[in-house]
Amino acid sequence: AIRVSSTMANRTDPLAAAVHGTNPQYLVENIVRQKIYEQMYWKEECFALTPDSLLEKAVALRCIGGTYGGQRKATNFLCLVLKLLQLQPDREVVYEYIANEDFKYVRLLGAFYLRLVGSAKEIYEYLEPLYHDFRKVRRLDADGTYRLVHVDEVVQEMVLSKEFLYDTALPRLPARHTLVSAGGVKPRQS
Repeated sequence: AIRVSSTMANRTDPLAAAVHGTNPQYLVENIVRQKIYEQMYWKEECFALTPDSLLEKAVALRCIGGTYGGQRKATNFLCLVLKLLQLQPDREVVYEYIANEDFKYVRLLGAFYLRLVGSAKEIYEYLEPLYHDFRKVRRLDADGTYRLVHVDEVVQEMVLSKEFLYDTALPRLPARHTLVSAGGVKPRQS
């Protein structure tokens, strides 16, 4: 019998660039990463994914969330976020995820990934249009219950109101008015 090392599947692409001065996977807390590595979904479904095959898994998502339940199991959404951090797809691929109007969970996966790795200008430019997406999505809360929220609420949490979302610390984001006064982004049109 051939024994495959489980650490191979947990490594970042050697060609991946550092994000915010660190290995992209380290944007997810160590304990959460370990929980993800233990998930059967990670071991069976996320092994050997490419950016293209990851899209197929993202289309099959049925909820968003971090970890849940007594054992704090990671959601499939969080597993795919970590896989995106490992793979570091081209920005154009991520922008296409965000622009996808047919699959709301693909859109949110791309948005959350961009929130973790993108520049402030990119985040405001690509995530603010999602404030007009009022579709309902299922969120799996920490206690294991589902709750209906809207896409625009989730994006507002990513951009404005939360420093910690889905058991992941969000990188600091400068206030929009600061970027507007510095000429980094255009004033917001309502």
